[in-house]
Amino acid sequence: MFAQHEMNVEVDVLEATKRLKVQQEIIFKNTTSKSLTELWFYDWINAYSNKQSELGKRYAQEYQRRFHFASDEERGGTKLNSIASKSEEMNWQRPKNKPDLIQVHLETPLQPGEEISIHLDYELNIPTTKFNSYGYEDGNFLLKYWLILPAVHEEDWILYSDKELFDLPTQALAIDLKINLAASYHLTSAFEKVNEEELNNRKTIHLKNDTLAQLDLYLTKLKVFETISTDYGTLSTNIGSCAKLNPTILAIVSERILAYLNEELGAYPYDRIVASESDYQLAPIYGLNQLPSFIRPFPDGFQSDISLFKTLTRNYLQNSVFINSRKDQWMLDAIQIYLMMDYVDKFYPNTQLLGSISEFPLVEWSHAASLDFNQQYDFLLETMTRQNLDQIIATPQDSLLRFNKKIGNPYKAGLSMKYLANYASEEELKKGFKHFYSTNSTRFTQVADFQQALSTNIDKPVDWYFDDYIHNHSFIDYKIKKVEKKNDSLEIKLKNFHHNKIPVALTQVIDGEASHKDWIPPFKKDTIIRVKDRGAERLAVNYSGILPELNKRNNFEKVTKSFSKPFQFRILEDIDDPHYEQLFIIPEFGYNLYDGFFTGPKFYNTSLLPKQFSYKISPKYGTISNALVGDASIDYTSLYKNQNLFAIRYGLSGSRFSYDSNLFFNRYSFYAGFAYRPQDLRSNVRQFLSMRSLSVQRERSEESFFNEPNYDVFNLNYRYQDKNLDKFFTTEIDYQISKSFSKVSFHTRFRKLYNNNRQINFRWFGGLFLFNDNRDSDFFSFALDRPTDYMFDYNYYGRSEDSGLFSQQFLMAEGGFKSKLQPAYANQWMTTFNTSTTIWNWVFAYGDVGLVKNKGESIDFLYDSGLRLNLVEDYFELFFPVYSSNGWEVGQDDYGERVRFIVTLDLPTLFRLFTRRWY
Repeated sequence: MFAQHEMNVEVDVLEATKRLKVQQEIIFKNTTSKSLTELWFYDWINAYSNKQSELGKRYAQEYQRRFHFASDEERGGTKLNSIASKSEEMNWQRPKNKPDLIQVHLETPLQPGEEISIHLDYELNIPTTKFNSYGYEDGNFLLKYWLILPAVHEEDWILYSDKELFDLPTQALAIDLKINLAASYHLTSAFEKVNEEELNNRKTIHLKNDTLAQLDLYLTKLKVFETISTDYGTLSTNIGSCAKLNPTILAIVSERILAYLNEELGAYPYDRIVASESDYQLAPIYGLNQLPSFIRPFPDGFQSDISLFKTLTRNYLQNSVFINSRKDQWMLDAIQIYLMMDYVDKFYPNTQLLGSISEFPLVEWSHAASLDFNQQYDFLLETMTRQNLDQIIATPQDSLLRFNKKIGNPYKAGLSMKYLANYASEEELKKGFKHFYSTNSTRFTQVADFQQALSTNIDKPVDWYFDDYIHNHSFIDYKIKKVEKKNDSLEIKLKNFHHNKIPVALTQVIDGEASHKDWIPPFKKDTIIRVKDRGAERLAVNYSGILPELNKRNNFEKVTKSFSKPFQFRILEDIDDPHYEQLFIIPEFGYNLYDGFFTGPKFYNTSLLPKQFSYKISPKYGTISNALVGDASIDYTSLYKNQNLFAIRYGLSGSRFSYDSNLFFNRYSFYAGFAYRPQDLRSNVRQFLSMRSLSVQRERSEESFFNEPNYDVFNLNYRYQDKNLDKFFTTEIDYQISKSFSKVSFHTRFRKLYNNNRQINFRWFGGLFLFNDNRDSDFFSFALDRPTDYMFDYNYYGRSEDSGLFSQQFLMAEGGFKSKLQPAYANQWMTTFNTSTTIWNWVFAYGDVGLVKNKGESIDFLYDSGLRLNLVEDYFELFFPVYSSNGWEVGQDDYGERVRFIVTLDLPTLFRLFTRRWY
C-alpha cells in the first residue's frame, strides 16, 4: 500500500469522568482498484457497550463473569454524535450485534485514487482495566484501539469485531494528534512530539507521525515509563520486572535486544517503540517465572530480559509487518517464538526449565530438572496434543481455544520454525526471516510472501511445510517397526501412522547420545530405507522431540541391546521422558467419614501428561477403619480428528472403601465411553454415550432391611451439554437393568443469565421403573432429596448418614429437593421440577415441586422452597429451607440440621472450575 489515509485528531481528556471528547477528520483514500459505495470503520472500544456483541459472547463462552456483571459505566463505549462530509451529515449505521463496526454509505461512489474528507464527533467512555490490561485504572488511561479507524481493504474489506484477541488489522496512517489534558499527567507513546503548551493547569501536546501503526497512548498520573535511547531507536517501557533493574543494566539489556532484532530481522521503520506492562500481560512468559517473587526461581536479570524481549519482538513485528491479523497471525508468532528460543540459547545457554528449583532435594534427580528452559515450549504444546486439543497452525485466531491462542499455537508455530532450522540450517532460516522482514516492512503481507522468502533462502524444498504441515489436521506419529543389519548398513522399516507428508529425521544413538542424523523425505504410509551403520545401539525418529507427535514413546528401536528402552522408576510426579519406560509413585490422600483420612502410594504410568494407555494401583490405609482400602484401574483412549467423534475410552476399574462403620464395599466396573465434540473446538457442546457393567459386593449390615448385599447393574447413559455463562443447557437419559429391577430416567437443566444480571434456573427430572422386584427396600428407589448411590458414583463424604452434618450434603441428582420430606423415595415413578431465580447478586430464591408414586400407594404431591446462596455455582452453595410440605421450616428447633450444602473438595473437579475457560 503506497498511499495511506490521513487523520487529524483533537482530543479533550475529561479526567474526572474517564471520558475523551474527540473531534476527528479522516481523509480516506481509495487505494483499491474498484469504486467504493460504502466505507467501513473500526470502533473497537464500543464492543464493550453491549453484552450481545461478539466480545460479550466470547466472554460468556469462556465463563468470564466480570464483563457480564460489570455496570454500563465500567464497560464504557462510544457515543457517536455525528459523521459528516463537507458539513453534510452522512448516512451511517452499525451492524446488528456488532457495535464495534461502522458502515458509512456514500452518496457518490469513491473512484480509485480519489479521496474523501470525513469528520467525526464522538465521546469515548474508557472501559475499566478489569477486563484486560488496557483501559482506565486509578486515574490512568492505558489506551489501545481507542480511535475510530478506517477499516483495511485488501481485495475486500477486512471486517473484524473485537473479541479480545488484540488483532486489529494494522495499516500505516499519517496522523496529526493534539491532546488536551491536565498538566500533571505524563504522556507516553510512539508518536513524535511536535510541541507542548501549558495554560491554567492544562496542557496541549501536539503529536505527529507520517507512517505510524502503533497508536497506543498511555496517560498516567505518575511517570512510570523509563525511556532509553539506543543506537536503534528510543524505547519506552514500564514492564514490571524491568523496574527492578538498575537503569544502567536496563539500558544495556534494551540496547542488546534492539541490536539483536536489528541483526536478525532488519531496521525498525520508526524512531520510537513502546513496550508496556499492558502489552506484556497480553502474552506473558508462562511458567514458573509467574510465581510470587519470594519463590521465583529465575534471577531478576533473566526475568526482565526475556519479558522485555518477548514484548518488544511482538511489537516490532506487528507494528511494521501488516497482515490479515486474524487469519495469518501464526507467521508473526512463528518468528517471535523462534527468535525467543534463539535469544535464550545465545545469551542464557545454561538456563534450566525449573531454574533454581532444579537444585532442590527430590527435584534435582527428576527429568524435569534436566530440561533446558526452551524445552518448555514442547512440553506445553504436548499438553494439548495428548488431550486431542491441539489445533492446526493456520487456524484463525478467533477459532482457537483460549489456551491455544495464548500458548499452544504460538509455541507450535515457533517449534515448526525450529524444525525447519534442523531440516535446513539456522543460517538459511534466519536469512529467510531477514528477507521477509526487509521486503515487507510497512506493507500488507500474505503467507505467499513468507513462503517466497523462505524458499529463496533455503536450499531444500519447503513446499511440504506450507502445503501440508501448517494445515495439517491429523495427528503426527512415526514409528520404527523393524531394524535389520545388512553388512555395513541398517535396513529400517518406518511407519507413518497418519500419512503426513513431512520429512522426518532418523538418528543413530550411541552410548545414550545422538551420533548421526539422516533426513528421510516425506512418505505417505510405510517406507523401507537403508543407512550406513555407524555402530548405533538404538535408532530414533524425531529424537529431538520438536515434531509434535501424539506418541513419542514409540520412536526408539533397538539395534544391539535387548530392550528398545530401559526401565526407569520415579518417585513423585515428573515430566515424561520418551527415552525410558517409566513407572511413577506418589503419595495419595483422601477422606471419608468411615475410613477417616486414608493415605498410601499410587503406582501409575501417566506422568504429568495423559497417555492413551494408562494404569494405576493405589492401595491406602484408613486411619479410622484401620483397613486396607484403595482403587486400581487400567484403560485405553482412542483419539479421533476431523470428525465429531472425539474419543473412545474403555477400561476396567476396581475399588474398596467403607460405606458405613466397619462395613466395606468392593466395586468392579468394565466400561466404554464415547465422547463427541464439534470440530469447532471453541463450541461448548459436548455429547457422551457410555455403557458399563458394574458389580458391587457389600458387607451385610445387620441393621439394614436390604437383604441382597451383592448386585450387578448394566448401565447405558447418554448426555448432551452446552455450558456457557449466559446460557446453560444439559440433558441426560439413563437406563439401568439388574436382576431385580430395571428403570429409566431423564433429566434436563436450563439456566439463563439475562442482561439485567438476573438468572433463572429450571430442572426437570422423571424416573420410571420398568420392573421392580425389590420393593421391600428403597435401596434402588428414586430419591427425592438424597440418592442412595448404590453404584457409588457420587462423592459422598458420609454416604450412610441419616443425621448430622454429613447427612446435609446436597447433590443435584434425581428429585433435587432440598427439604427432607416423606415419602422420600419412589419405587414406581417420580417426576420433579426444580427452579431458582436471582433475588440479589448471589442470593437466590428456590422452589421444588414433585409427584411421587409408590406401588400400592396414592400419588403424593410434594413441594419445598427457600433461599439459595450461590457462592460458586455447582461447587459451593448453601440452601436454607423456608416453607415446604412440612409447613414453615424457619424457626424450628432443628433448623440448623435442615440446611443443605454443596462443597466440592475433589481436586480434579475443582481444577475444572479454573480450567474450563482455557479448554
